[in-house]
Amino acid sequence: MQTSPILESTLTCPKCGDMSVVVMPTDACAYFYECPSCKALLTPKSGDCCVFCSYGSVKCPSMQDAHACCAKPAPQSGC
Repeated sequence: MQTSPILESTLTCPKCGDMSVVVMPTDACAYFYECPSCKALLTPKSGDCCVFCSYGSVKCPSMQDAHACCAKPAPQSGC
């Protein structure tokens, strides 16, 4: 049974500690996020695919679905 991914994540700015609840896109990766408080430009940490995987309270929808980050699932072959 597959559950729907959680689409809200709280991003925490590593510079100023500001916390913002953000709705994650399901059709794209968020490589950049500007902190609304200090205007720092957040980018993914090394090894992470997006800002949600690096600074969010919830991993991105692709990682929640156990797919390669921000990648589409492999097509199913029919018999």
